[in-house]
Parts: sequence; C-alpha cells; structure tokens
Amino acid sequence: MADPKYTDPEDRDPREERLGRRSDSPSVSPWLIIGVIVLLGAVVYVISALVAG
Repeated sequence: MADPKYTDPEDRDPREERLGRRSDSPSVSPWLIIGVIVLLGAVVYVISALVAG
C-alpha cells in the first residue's frame, strides 16, 4: 500500500519544517507555572490583608 500523497519528507513543503517541535522539552517550564501560581497567591494574600485591615 502506498503512502498518502505529500507525506514523504522529500515531498513536504520546506515551510512546514519550521512548524515542528525542535526539542522534546515542554514549551512552558513547569517551574514557570508553579512560580506564577505562587505569585498570584501572594498577590491575593496581600490584597485580602489590605481589604480586611
């Protein structure tokens, strides 16, 4: 059975090569997500302390 048309790497459009992932690492670091969550928690804590205070 033949492969579908344009699936061979030689047949692909050269512009499509840039669309692929260049590495196996995630695009957003898990530490960045954790940091943002902690920062948001600190902001909410400070705002609630100011409102209650």
